Amino acid sequence: MTIDTILRSIVAVRASIPDDAFTANALGTSREGSGVVIRDNGLVLTIGYLITEAEEVWLTDHNGRVVPAHALAYDQESGFGLVQALAPLGLPAVAFGDAARAMAGDPVVLADGIGQAVRAHIVTKQEFAGYWEYLLDEAIFTAPAHPSWGGAALIGQDGRLLGIGSLRLQMSRAGEIADINMVVPIDLLPPILDDLLTRGQVAKPPRPWLGAFSAESNGEVVVMSVAEGSPAAEAGLRQGDIISDVRDGEVDGLADFYRKLWQNPAGAEIPLRVVRDGRETWLRVKSADRNNFLKKPQLQ
Repeated sequence: MTIDTILRSIVAVRASIPDDAFTANALGTSREGSGVVIRDNGLVLTIGYLITEAEEVWLTDHNGRVVPAHALAYDQESGFGLVQALAPLGLPAVAFGDAARAMAGDPVVLADGIGQAVRAHIVTKQEFAGYWEYLLDEAIFTAPAHPSWGGAALIGQDGRLLGIGSLRLQMSRAGEIADINMVVPIDLLPPILDDLLTRGQVAKPPRPWLGAFSAESNGEVVVMSVAEGSPAAEAGLRQGDIISDVRDGEVDGLADFYRKLWQNPAGAEIPLRVVRDGRETWLRVKSADRNNFLKKPQLQ
């Protein structure tokens, strides 16, 4: 498959979300990004935040043809989203590559659904902890950054799909600040794809969710905000709180906080030691399954 053929199999994704959706305030009610055809029947892989709680999804190919689609699934752990075209796309599936074998320095192309392709290289592969209770053991980071990264396809030298664009970040390199993209590696999809297609979710217990948006500062986990109506809000967790312990374990950074949190089942009451205004206090947070707060996909 030539690079031109591959680029034609990357489509624009547009989603409409109800005003009363749980994620409407944080992510907006009109979301746009990209997705890549991964099966000849019009199955499209994208980044999940584009289609979370979507009531309408539309795909646009490079010729400007618009096709209605259905949001099939959003996997919280990987961040991937699946969309099924409801009319023939007539576009070939892009084959999966092996993200585990990709190395820093490898040339890649990050391409969106409106014809923009950035020739880049892999800067590094490393752990990534996101402020929204999200963790990847090994994310892919590329530079220069693509201006339309959400759902963009990362294509390797062999023309195969290495991952899906998720974020634009800044990295300090040699004393200079550079824009980079964080990409979710494609290797996370095959083990869960059948579950997502048949069940709409992975067949494993959900992780406990608090609804706290946190950042790491000098190894400390600092609460930036809490989602309204979330377990964190109900328990009284506040902006500026420093989370120092989960149960009887001291927290060493954001990734460690998530791993300690996720040792518990969703719905468990989780004790947190927090430092607030220089004083320590314990809060007991009744965790939840994040999916219970989200509107489920509805077939158009």
